[in-house]
Amino acid sequence: MTAKQSSLLEQADARESLIEATEVHKTYDTGKLTVQALKGVSLHIQRGEIVAIMGPSGCGKTTLLNCLSGLDSVSSGIVQIAGQDIRGFSDRELTAFRAHEMGFVFQTYNLLPVLTGLENVELPLLVSGVSSREARVRARASIERVGLLDWARHRPAEMSGGQRQRFAIARALATMPSIVWADEPTGALDSTTSQEIIDLMLDLNREHGLTFVWVTHAMEVARQAHRLVTMRDGLIENDRSFKAETSVPLAMETPPLSSRGQESRQSYD
Repeated sequence: MTAKQSSLLEQADARESLIEATEVHKTYDTGKLTVQALKGVSLHIQRGEIVAIMGPSGCGKTTLLNCLSGLDSVSSGIVQIAGQDIRGFSDRELTAFRAHEMGFVFQTYNLLPVLTGLENVELPLLVSGVSSREARVRARASIERVGLLDWARHRPAEMSGGQRQRFAIARALATMPSIVWADEPTGALDSTTSQEIIDLMLDLNREHGLTFVWVTHAMEVARQAHRLVTMRDGLIENDRSFKAETSVPLAMETPPLSSRGQESRQSYD
C-alpha cells in the first residue's frame, strides 16, 4: 500500500462518508444461470456509525458486505473508502488495505481449531508482517479488551460459542482497524450471549469510534445500531436512522488508525 493510500483514512473528515457505494451492481454467472445479486445499490456510511443491514435470505446483504469490504469485486458501480475508489487498488494493495484498515467477524467464528485463542488472534498480525514479539503483545491486549485473557491458551473446541465469538472479535480488533464488518455475528448464539456480544461492540464503538457494519436477521440486534438498512431483491428498500435514540460518537475524538495498522470470504447471502 502506498503512502498516499495509507493516509486516506487520516484525511477523511468525520462529517463525510467513510464508506460510499454508488450504483453498485453484482452479477454471478455460473454458465447456466445468471444471478443479479445487487441491482444498483447506493449507500453512504459515516465514520463512527453502526449500520445494520437486514432483509430476507437471498436479498443480497452479504453480497453487499463483501463488495463494500473488497472481499468480492463489483460488476459495475463505485465503492469508495475515505474517498478512494478501491477498484483502483492492485490485488496486493487491496489485501494490505483490508489487513490494516478492516476487521471481520463472522457467524461461524472462523477460528483455526489447531491454534489457541491467542495464536488465532496473532495470526493476521503475523501475516501482515508484524514481528512475533509485537504480535504477541497486541494480541494479548486485544484479548484483554474482550475480557478473555484467562482463556488465551485454550483451543476453540474448549470454548463456548460466546467465547469463540469474543476471540473472533479480538482477532478483528488486533490490527486496530477503522472498520469492522460483522456478518451474522450473533447468529449461532443464544439470546443472552448475543446481547453480550452486541454490548461489547457498542462499547468499542463508544470508546474508540469504530465503524461497524452488521448483517443480521435479528431485529433485536438491528435496533441497537445507529441506522437500519433494509434490503429486498438486491436493492435497498428502506434506510432508517436511530440517531435520535442512540448517540453516535464523534470519530474525530479518536485518531484514525491507518498509521497503526482478514480474512475469509463467504458466499453471497
